Amino acid sequence: MKGNVGSVDRLLRIIAGLIIAIVGVIFDSWWGLIGIVPLATGLFKFCPLYVPLKISTSEEK
Repeated sequence: MKGNVGSVDRLLRIIAGLIIAIVGVIFDSWWGLIGIVPLATGLFKFCPLYVPLKISTSEEK
């Protein structure tokens, strides 16, 4: 599984995931679990949705 998420994209996903999860906890809502998706894709540097769309924001060497 080759990483397809670049450094800026990764940072934005991690920040967005944390914010969504924290807001879900603050408002005691299950919607905060949605924050796991961008958080996981940022941490693993892989987005399954990018594969069929042939998108990659990672730096190619």
